[in-house]
Amino acid sequence: MKLGYFLSCEEYSPGELIEQAKLAEQAGFEALSISDHYHPWLEEQGESPFVWSMIGAVSQVCSLPITTAVTAPTVRIHPAIIAQAAATSAVLTGGKFTLGVGTGEALNEHILGDPWPPAVVRLAMLEEAVDIMRKLWEGRFVTYHGEHYAVEHARIYTLPDEPPKVYMSALGPKSVTVAGRIADGYIGIEPDRELVQRFRDSGGGSKPAQGGFKACFARTEDEAVRIAHEKWRNMALPGELAVVLPSPRHFQQASELVEPEMVKDLFVLGPDPGRHLAMIEQYDRAGFDEVYLANIGPHYRELFDLYAKEVLPRVRRRETVGA
Repeated sequence: MKLGYFLSCEEYSPGELIEQAKLAEQAGFEALSISDHYHPWLEEQGESPFVWSMIGAVSQVCSLPITTAVTAPTVRIHPAIIAQAAATSAVLTGGKFTLGVGTGEALNEHILGDPWPPAVVRLAMLEEAVDIMRKLWEGRFVTYHGEHYAVEHARIYTLPDEPPKVYMSALGPKSVTVAGRIADGYIGIEPDRELVQRFRDSGGGSKPAQGGFKACFARTEDEAVRIAHEKWRNMALPGELAVVLPSPRHFQQASELVEPEMVKDLFVLGPDPGRHLAMIEQYDRAGFDEVYLANIGPHYRELFDLYAKEVLPRVRRRETVGA
């Protein structure tokens, strides 16, 4: 299994994200993923740098592959513009860029005053957007008039040797089925074996499946619980709230109902390497090929040290024995 590190643009400044990318490579992580947000989820997270600037900067200080997790090429930014951004990112990374896409959340996509479409429409928009981007990556002039988007005599001149791969985030059976049909890989947020299998059965076959989890390093579990609740209690909100709430202020209001005890099962908390290994094992058993760790809170240097000394070597030893 490939182990990667997730750069959380919602929580860290540009300088901290660049530092984390360098530390991840030094610690032995094999890849990076990075969030694409206009807003953080909560005011306490406090950041939201532009992902395409960050990818350009990270590409100059780190040689690891990078995946967006995830970009919504649907409402906030037209797919023709995302196609150009992805192509440039692939050039800057020497072909080691993957465009992770999804249908997005109102939190980021409503900002220009466009209506927030229902899920079935967003899924159709995403499929059309992927088609447009792939046409543009062929390097010819494209004119396209679809149900949701129009492109007039557009051509991308700066292109990588090979078109970027497109991985798709999908949370339910319908979207996973679409991912299996149109995507080069799958991105999931839970170690759900049934969804991974649906992706493979829907056309994904042996294509890569990426998963991820959040961890909060602190000297004690109680301190980790406090930090995780402060920074990421929004993760405990049920149902479709994460998709429909339009601003950090609304997430602040909804998350007032989340007590600290409610985040304990959502994250890996504290300094015990066994807990990290157990979570990685869950994703392995669910059929994921890659898993990305996201840090919560200020102690990311200590987390990298833990992984370099305790977690990554033990994962590698397991793989060697298993082979």
